[in-house]
Amino acid sequence: MNTVAATHIETLPLFRRGKVRDVYDLGEHLLIVATDRVSAFDVVLATPIPEKGKILTTLSAFWFQKLKSEVPNHFITCNFQHFPRECEPYRHLLQGRSMIVQKAQPIMIECVVRGYLVGSGWKEYQQTGSVGGVQLPAGLQYGDRLPEPIFTPALKVHDGHDQNVSFEQLQQHYGETLAEQLRQRSLWLYHYAADYLARRSLILVDTKFEFGFDAQRRLLLIDEVLTPDSSRFWRTADYEQGKRSTFFDKQVLRDYLATLKEWDRQTPIELPSRVVQEMAQRYRQLFEMVTGMRWGTQRICG
Repeated sequence: MNTVAATHIETLPLFRRGKVRDVYDLGEHLLIVATDRVSAFDVVLATPIPEKGKILTTLSAFWFQKLKSEVPNHFITCNFQHFPRECEPYRHLLQGRSMIVQKAQPIMIECVVRGYLVGSGWKEYQQTGSVGGVQLPAGLQYGDRLPEPIFTPALKVHDGHDQNVSFEQLQQHYGETLAEQLRQRSLWLYHYAADYLARRSLILVDTKFEFGFDAQRRLLLIDEVLTPDSSRFWRTADYEQGKRSTFFDKQVLRDYLATLKEWDRQTPIELPSRVVQEMAQRYRQLFEMVTGMRWGTQRICG
């Protein structure tokens, strides 16, 4: 199965190249291309995951269209028939893994919402009894559902290592009005998605959202949304308090990398085929559970 680790579209100026996405400038709009690159611990690894970029694009498009009546977002289309002529020579690279979006000025905040006590939140809770400055009840176990979902923002910094901040620090950086908007919108999105996913036998463990301003200073949901790269999902049937459930995200990769005692967390190493295959399978399975569509038969992105 072919993979796309990078794109080079000579007819369009490169706007930005991220860990996973290559972004091109279309003038008033942007073309976002999700490659099959995979990263962990802020390192882009040497082995791509087959169809990963297509799944990320299609799943984000599904959510952007589902949410647009309630939360304005930057999505315009992922249907290649509506792409500019300059893209036609690169159809084989772009179709199914790219979308055209409205330009927006990003707010350099990762708006993280946590519904369950796992990951770095669990580690912080064990040390301080709180997560992201939010005090939690004593005696919680790993994987416990929190009394209420909590908003734990992080400042995006240029070296790739996001800096967790309290809500009060967010207010100091961006003002009380915008900080409250980001919190309320993020929590609403989490509740909406969690309710939807519960009907699909999935638990939304935690997720992150990104926002930006358009030219009219409207607050838009941007980047990706509710994908396995930006969220943790569990199958409802697998959930058991205090135990690690089956993740539909990059946890398979993180677990494998944690076994490599000599890896320096800087070198982009190759991944074994079993890890690549398991990740690809979980991405496809999550897509099908979320959308109710069989992967390969969907027509969301033409």
